[in-house]
Amino acid sequence: MIGTYDDALAALRAGHVVAIPTDTVYGVAASLSAAPSLFAVKQRPRDVALPVLIADASQLAGVVRAPLPSRARDLIAEWWPGPLTVVLDRDPSFTVDLGGDARSARTVGVRLPAADLVRTLCGAVGPLAVTSANLHGRPTPPDATGVEAQLGDAVAVVVDGGTCTGAPSTVVRVASDGTVTVLREGAIRV
Repeated sequence: MIGTYDDALAALRAGHVVAIPTDTVYGVAASLSAAPSLFAVKQRPRDVALPVLIADASQLAGVVRAPLPSRARDLIAEWWPGPLTVVLDRDPSFTVDLGGDARSARTVGVRLPAADLVRTLCGAVGPLAVTSANLHGRPTPPDATGVEAQLGDAVAVVVDGGTCTGAPSTVVRVASDGTVTVLREGAIRV
């Protein structure tokens, strides 16, 4: 169902999956407690970990290990909000199931998107697990109608944000020693 921000907020709070426009592509989103449901919605294998989107840098607390490496702070200052996902060591208390392998269980990809709608939802619900709004192996539709057609009843609400034709976010791993490794080239060059 095509719906509004309020519909998406209510669905997220009820533990459902929603599709939302981001600053890159349409994404499917769930609260952290409902994150594992994203694998079923996308028919995606669990071996690729889900990233977490946040409302602001204060939501990093309790998700990533503090203090951040200085190189991570530099990248965040330069590219957030925007299309950069930074993979960092998890805070020991952050035990959310985001899929992935044994290494993924020790790290988490986080991003502060430039999309106001997403940041507002994260501010209201908390950090969200978000990944592209498509069935595994298929292209991400550029608009809400295409997302609804591809995902159907697997999502509770699709928020229409017009056309999203951006590139996916660039993903970098910043190790505790400050070493930066590009894991996926995307919308920006780091």
